[in-house]
Amino acid sequence: MRKIILAAAIASSALGLAACSDAAEEQNEEAVDAMAADAEASADNAGAAIEATTQESAANIEAAADAAADQAEKTTDDVANDAADIAAQAEEAAE
Repeated sequence: MRKIILAAAIASSALGLAACSDAAEEQNEEAVDAMAADAEASADNAGAAIEATTQESAANIEAAADAAADQAEKTTDDVANDAADIAAQAEEAAE
């Protein structure tokens, strides 16, 4: 996108140099300045959007990892409880 804007700026500058009047040259310079400002604002907005998306993705990944860890812990506790119950039943049966 910057290349397109740069090409437009160069073309506008070339037209400005070829213009016969100072007013036309000034208008071209103002147009180039406006395009540069628009390009900078667009780049800033894109950067902010990328940063926000990255932070949101990181938060979602962290939440999913926490949920998976909690589930793994619960499953491990369930297995341990089941093993303890079976051991208790085996002791009772052996008596």
